[in-house]
Amino acid sequence: MKKQFNRMKQLANQTVGRAEKTEVLSDDLLQIERRMELVRMVLHIAHKKMAACLQGHKKLPLMSLSQAMLDGGVQLGEESMIGKMMELCGEAENMLAYEQSQHEVQLERDVLDPINQLAEVDIPNILKQRKQLVKLVLDYDSAKARWQASKSVFTAANNQSMAAKLDSLKDEMDEAHNKVEICKDQLAADMYNFFSKEGDYAHYYVMLLEAQAEYHRRSLASIESILPTVRSQQDTWTEKPAFGMALEEHLKRSGREIALPIEACVMMLLETGMREEGLFRIAAGASKLKKLKAALDCSTSQLEEFYSDPHAVAGALKSYLRELPEPLMTFQLYDDWIQASSVSDPDKRLQALWVICDRLPKANKANLRYLVKFLAKLAQESEVNKMTPSNIAIVLGPNLLWAKTEGSLAEMAAATSVHVVTIIEPIIQHSDWFFPDDVDFNVSGMFAMPTVPPHQPGYPGTPEPEQPPIDRRRPGSQGAPEAETPQNCQNKHLDSVSRWFVNKYLNGKTNTVKSVTPVELEHSFPVPMVCCLYGVLVLLPSPSPMDYVLLCLLGPAALFGVGGSHSLPSPLYPR
Repeated sequence: MKKQFNRMKQLANQTVGRAEKTEVLSDDLLQIERRMELVRMVLHIAHKKMAACLQGHKKLPLMSLSQAMLDGGVQLGEESMIGKMMELCGEAENMLAYEQSQHEVQLERDVLDPINQLAEVDIPNILKQRKQLVKLVLDYDSAKARWQASKSVFTAANNQSMAAKLDSLKDEMDEAHNKVEICKDQLAADMYNFFSKEGDYAHYYVMLLEAQAEYHRRSLASIESILPTVRSQQDTWTEKPAFGMALEEHLKRSGREIALPIEACVMMLLETGMREEGLFRIAAGASKLKKLKAALDCSTSQLEEFYSDPHAVAGALKSYLRELPEPLMTFQLYDDWIQASSVSDPDKRLQALWVICDRLPKANKANLRYLVKFLAKLAQESEVNKMTPSNIAIVLGPNLLWAKTEGSLAEMAAATSVHVVTIIEPIIQHSDWFFPDDVDFNVSGMFAMPTVPPHQPGYPGTPEPEQPPIDRRRPGSQGAPEAETPQNCQNKHLDSVSRWFVNKYLNGKTNTVKSVTPVELEHSFPVPMVCCLYGVLVLLPSPSPMDYVLLCLLGPAALFGVGGSHSLPSPLYPR
């Protein structure tokens, strides 16, 4: 108690300046002391934040997530793609949870515990020694002050008693000084040791980053080990939306030859839409169209409710073609199509279009052939549905071919210009020339064939009248063409005209002669002919196409020539 009183008295005297204060620490030690206090505070805050990032002994959230995914996958089952993905991802999350738990154990052992030891034990112990030194210095200063005060009042009268007291105070002062020196040496050693090891303490943060890097590497390796399996499962899943997907990817994924939206829409239109006026031109209801597109994206064949709305079906077909990332007639051939449509000669234009059509990728050509064959059948009902090849080309052409770089309305209008119409219209008009073979519209067998009255022309399943063999000559075909002589030209022309006459006047058919190709037309004119116009025989040595048209208007009685009746044998010159 007395020692404590002396300390307080000495401290008060030093505070008010009545006593000197002994400073035992050098400047460098005082600087180290200030740094230690700051380091302790910073380490304490950092340790607290790092500990908050760890879950400790709690259940990891990733573990809970993994368990939830695995349970969800079991509930959905193998037939669900979401179920498969949840199972695989649940396993991946479980692996990540394990890696996280190992990471936290390593961090706690190698980083957090040493930092906590430094911040909460080592530095406080040094600071505690510093406080102890302060007390010892006060004891020393107090003993020194009392010894000096007694020495100043020492006289000969009390020589013997004062001498004994001075000796006692001197021993107390020496003892206090000795304690100060011991404590100061120990404190200085600890402070210098801390200062020399500051680089080692800083390495804990390097270890933190290294441990995190190793954790993320192991986590990445775990994910990469399972990711190929996840992607494989995803790629093998065939039920993906068809709208907006590349044609080849859709065909490959679904194992089809003809895109599902094209086949489904064509089969529905063959059933109920062939005689619908304004098909592809009249817009459908937005809700019905959206529902049909969603149903087709699900690859369902249960589409009975849409048969009653052919305009919605036609709208879905147009939408599918327009939403393709690349048009059915391809970006690569866009300039070639436009260039071919600019050829002035009709036959050469058709030949140029055929060459480009033959250059289409296999999948694009097959789907274009399927679609064109259907559009040609639709055009056969143009007297009822008002959709002639020209009208079809106008409304559907921009969905089959457009420029790759389009943005403004002007560019979009250019894509729907006469070029596109002059490309699509002749392909529809001469579909049997561009694509000779018949098409089985029910390619996949998913849909029922249309039920139509027997012998109704223009529908699949209805037998067509027998046609003579078609003499086809195309650009690039093998074999040299037959030598052209006046007799060959005349025979060709007469054969075509005779067939036209039989179809027109005996069977009541139109003047479309399927066996006549644009190549044959090169040699159909001029052919000398003799006409009887109201009893007057007229010789036309080089009749023009218009001569044929005018004479056709007069009826078969006005046309007599060598070998039969004559008329224009080509759809290039409409009646």
